[in-house]
Amino acid sequence: MRPGATPARPSVRRTLLAASVPCAVLALAARPAAAHQFTSRFDSPVPLSLLFAGAGATVAATALLLARAPEIPAVDRRLGSVPAAAGDALAAVARVGFLLAFVAVLADGVSGPRAPAENFATLFAWSPWLKGLALVSVVAGSPWRTLSPWRTLYDALCRVEGGEIRLRAYPAALGHWPALVGFLLLVGVAENLTRVPTLPRATAVLVAGYALSMLVGALLFGREWFERGDAFHVLYDLLGRAAPLSATRSEAGRWVVRLRAPWSACSAPVPTRTAAAFVVAAVYTVTFDGFAESPPYWDAYFGVREAFGVGASVSVVLYEAGLLGFLLGYAAVVAVAERVAAAGRRRVGTAGRPSPAETDGGAESGCTGDGSAPTTPGTLAFAATLVPIAAGYEVAHNLAYVATTLGRLPTVVGWPSVDPLWWLSTPTYWGTQVLLVVLGHVVAVVAAEAVARRRTPTRRWALASHAPLVLLMVGYTVLSLWVVSLPVAT
Repeated sequence: MRPGATPARPSVRRTLLAASVPCAVLALAARPAAAHQFTSRFDSPVPLSLLFAGAGATVAATALLLARAPEIPAVDRRLGSVPAAAGDALAAVARVGFLLAFVAVLADGVSGPRAPAENFATLFAWSPWLKGLALVSVVAGSPWRTLSPWRTLYDALCRVEGGEIRLRAYPAALGHWPALVGFLLLVGVAENLTRVPTLPRATAVLVAGYALSMLVGALLFGREWFERGDAFHVLYDLLGRAAPLSATRSEAGRWVVRLRAPWSACSAPVPTRTAAAFVVAAVYTVTFDGFAESPPYWDAYFGVREAFGVGASVSVVLYEAGLLGFLLGYAAVVAVAERVAAAGRRRVGTAGRPSPAETDGGAESGCTGDGSAPTTPGTLAFAATLVPIAAGYEVAHNLAYVATTLGRLPTVVGWPSVDPLWWLSTPTYWGTQVLLVVLGHVVAVVAAEAVARRRTPTRRWALASHAPLVLLMVGYTVLSLWVVSLPVAT
């Protein structure tokens, strides 16, 4: 984008409509399939007692946070550092290693065994790659800038050419549309609703096609394409906002590892409306991923097929309907929150400076009391506050799946499989799932409260503006808890 240029802001209606188009493209090709083809002993449902306890803890924690927190706590502590040479060497090894794994996915997918449990393509691409790197991002920030195989190939081409290859500037009007479309097609449809994850050759073809599209986009628009057009980059970067650990390079050249408040980055706005739609789609899709494995989903699936006499493509229709519902719900809730905030700014601006009782903390609470309107649209300001909910459920839902698949990877070279979670009991894992979902909710509430305080003149008005978001977040969290309580349909 040119300096000083104003990014295009398509209407909410246009965003909602266009977000559903990519899914409709694959509707006729969809076939029913379980999202995770490799099961584990942890696939049994969370007991209802833990579900109710988690829901109660969610409501109680929310009330306590809003009633007792006079200010948003900040955490930023240095844990240690490593020399730049060591950090760069480790990054280089990881980059080359992941590039080799990418090549192995293509090669074994085409010429390897047809059984998904014996082929490196199906074992690696959908679990350690797609889901495993998401878990890494939630803990320590996105590693994708280093690991991305298409960025590695593009950088190699740039070194050959002696500079960045770019035919034209990235169009600002595109926003994050390419990444959103890629996410909906790859994760929303291909991974959740088709048999592609169980077909090595189809997996290799899909990965190769996506890699080619990323390289073509980079050659056209340069490195900015990866920031806006790569679904993996945007997904892992968003999940990385909730990470309690971060590694940054200091001015002295060392890599510094820090412990940070996970809500700090989640209270920063996203850059475009399509990035906001991406956040909502990520929250919805990770929930749908678990729901699509349950008996209630299959009851709805076959019920709609019989009622309307349609084929297997109804699975995409169900996915689209839920996605549009989430997008409309988010847009409506933010609109209500913004109307409340605007009313507060008008009232304080008209009445003058608020009293100490009204500010209840003044500058410390982030309330300026000057009645000035924020310049960032609410849909962008609040979007990232939903990320911790997706992050908590991502870990709760996929940890056992990723660990089980990693334990099966040695079978590709003829070694026996292992169980990385042999030490973890099922009741303990159930409790961990509930705890992770509730913790994600807590971080989301704190992040949204920080945003609300910046957009309203007093803390009292911030609480009123935050209330619709709280209801939405409680709904998302209870839905996540309900999904992990559902049995897996086999």
